[in-house]
Amino acid sequence: MDSGLFTLFLPLILAFMMIGLGLELTVKDFLRIRHHPKAIFLALFSQQVILVGVAFFICILFKPSPLLAIGFMLLAASPGGPTANLISYIFKGDVALNLTLTALNSIICTFTLPFIVNLSMHYFLGESQSVAMPIEKITQVFLIIFVPVCLGMLIRSLAPNTALQLNKPMRLFSVIFLFSIFLYALYKERFNVTEYFSEIGVAIALFCLISFLVGYLVPHLSGISDKQARACTFEVGIHNTGMALTIALSVLSNTTIAIPAGIYTIFMYIFATLFGMLLNKFAAHPAAITP
Repeated sequence: MDSGLFTLFLPLILAFMMIGLGLELTVKDFLRIRHHPKAIFLALFSQQVILVGVAFFICILFKPSPLLAIGFMLLAASPGGPTANLISYIFKGDVALNLTLTALNSIICTFTLPFIVNLSMHYFLGESQSVAMPIEKITQVFLIIFVPVCLGMLIRSLAPNTALQLNKPMRLFSVIFLFSIFLYALYKERFNVTEYFSEIGVAIALFCLISFLVGYLVPHLSGISDKQARACTFEVGIHNTGMALTIALSVLSNTTIAIPAGIYTIFMYIFATLFGMLLNKFAAHPAAITP
């Protein structure tokens, strides 16, 4: 497929993927904030504030090239991925809390992501260059995230049985989509992949590890139950890299900016599995469980 045609269809494919996310959500998922305000606040604060600050500090420390640094910040600003719900289920997290966090995070990032990316572009590329995300680009982010999620929720409300039948194929489509754009980004940057990985691979792995640690320790040390802390762990640690890749390739039209999200995709599933197994092991000891 022609690369221009591929990037043209990326927003439409991501929108379709976000409809799949909406199929898993109901209005109750948003209203549940009344029952678990502390856990929800801590998870959102960890992802939207702490991790963005950590990513910026890592960029300053490792000094990657400006475009890779922008990609790093785009990754940090991306919400938790739908896969977090499945991983949380496997490792005994509070899936209902995950659904609420995914719903809120996806809506919030519609506004915070363009802001963080724009600041990052100004900082890392310099004031002298034309780097601002124009209003049409911000609108595009809104249209491919917020509107499709609402559409999916509407389908779930009007035809719950249909939504249930579509859920599994939509999940499979999301996995295939993520893998495809990851391969596309690698292909476009195939002559620079080794250099990019050596330049930012360690930084990405460190950020991934910190993401899972922050996602668990912040709620855990604040007295949140172990089950809810696990849900926060996977929501904070598993980013929607498909969204980050799509925005990099279609909205910002730059494959280099997509590289950090692509590399993170490799690390996050490895760390999620290891972290989940570690939590299960420690949970066998009563002292490791917070009531």
